[in-house]
Formats: sequence, C-alpha cells, structure tokens
Amino acid sequence: MSFDNAYEALTEEGDARWAFGTGFEDPLSGVDTTLPGGVDGAVLAAYCLMLGDDALVLSHRLQEWCTRAPELEDEVAIANIGLDLLGQARLLLARAGKAEGRGRGEDDYAFSRAEHEFRNVRLVELERGDFGELVARLLVFATWRLALLQRLTGSRDPVLAAIADKGVKEVTYHRDYAAQWVVRLGDGTDHSHQRVTAGLAAVWPYVAELFTTHPVEEALAADGVGVDPAGLRAEFDAVLAQVFAAATLAEPDAAPIAGVSNRTGRDGVHTEAMGFLLAELQSVARAMPGSTW
Repeated sequence: MSFDNAYEALTEEGDARWAFGTGFEDPLSGVDTTLPGGVDGAVLAAYCLMLGDDALVLSHRLQEWCTRAPELEDEVAIANIGLDLLGQARLLLARAGKAEGRGRGEDDYAFSRAEHEFRNVRLVELERGDFGELVARLLVFATWRLALLQRLTGSRDPVLAAIADKGVKEVTYHRDYAAQWVVRLGDGTDHSHQRVTAGLAAVWPYVAELFTTHPVEEALAADGVGVDPAGLRAEFDAVLAQVFAAATLAEPDAAPIAGVSNRTGRDGVHTEAMGFLLAELQSVARAMPGSTW
C-alpha cells in the first residue's frame, strides 16, 4: 500500500484492518429532499431545530463524561451515545437550513446562535451531575425520544422519516443501556439506590415539559409531518414503570418546573446552565470564525 499521507491510510475504503470497515453510508442517500407539499418551510425548520437542539445539547453534556465514567467500557459507551446524538443533530440542523432557505447550515445553527434562539427542552441542558443523575436523565430522554422517533418514521417528510429510521436503531440501544444501569443501581447497595433515586429526583421536574405540545409541533402533527408529544406519555409511563419495578424504585413525587410566562425551552427560555454550556460549545468557533481543519 502507498498513501500520500496518514489520513488516506486511515480512510481507505474496505480496509480489512478495521473491524467494521472505514466506509460510512450516507443515511439520506437517495432520499427526496424537496419539502412536502403544503408545508411552511419556516415551520418545518423550527421543528427540525427543536429535535436537533435536543440531540446537540445532550451530546455535549455526554462529551463531558469523557475520562469521568466509572469504567473504560462505560467511557466508550457514553461517548458513542454522544456521537449518535451528534449525528442526529447534524442531519436535523442541515434539514432546518434546507427548509428555511436562507443559506444557513448546521455550523451556523450550532455555533452562531444566541441562547434564546436554541429550542431544546431544558432537561438536556442541566448540569452534568453524577453518574446516578446521568443514567436517570438518559433513561428519561431516550424513552421519550424513542417513542417520538418511532412515530416520526411515518412522516410525510421523507428526510425526517429517514433520520427517524436511523435514530430508532441508535436510541433503542441508548434506552437499554440506561435502563440496565438504573436497575443495577436501584437494586444494588443502599448507597447506589440513594444515588439513582437522587438522580431521578433531579431530572423529574423537567419530565412534564417533554409532553407539552408547542404550536409548531401541533401544526406539523396535523399535517402528518411531525409528532404531537402529548400522545407519547402513556408509552413513556409504561416503560418507566417496568424499569422502576425491576430497580425497586418509586416514581419521584416532584412538581414540574414552571416556565417563564408559560414559555420554556421550546420558546428559547432556558436554565442558568445553558449559557455556560454554550460558552464552551461555541468558544472555538467564536474565537476563530470561519476557520476549518
């Protein structure tokens, strides 16, 4: 073999040195990217930003666990879950740019927006917390997002349907990983039971927001393009009831966190943690705008 540089050697197609090969298929290859008829591009863009920002922000929080996980195996697992969500975020932000039609791309949305322009639910932006809180938050988020993506595979927008189809496979693993840890900690020692109980108590006030329907979601659900999150609650409760029973845990008794004048993360109203998160996420892009590597 001869290569001009080390990067070519690493990316040679079909290289047998790598267990899974080095070629990556474009999940949107062959998918019709034109907007579905009768759909307002600005509304579709807003919806893609909601789902994309959820994935982007939680991916960043999971990246903070690199070198902090209790075991090397979990270090790799958490990093891979973060990469899965980052991949979903890139596809959704790119779709938002196409729908919006103003020439903005995924980097513009990720690195050039102000805090109030992000549309993620507040659950994903909370401080990193400890491992008990990590698995509690991941269980809640993955259970909710899996139910959403399963329904989104039937979207009239072929791009959203393709992104959801890819995401279902990934988030199924995310939910299983988190559920296994919640059961292990909940049904483990007194200390591990207390830690995961505290983790669930910390994230539970933000659960209700996941199922609160925003006007954008309502409009696109009526058009057969999006999903009304209010319809996901029964499935969410049934899954978590099974996990809590196996983990000998009780559902937290915590009141929902109110928004500001009934406005929450979907409206650009966030917690104090969001500004610090964005300061780190956007620091390089803002220090060296337009740079590439």
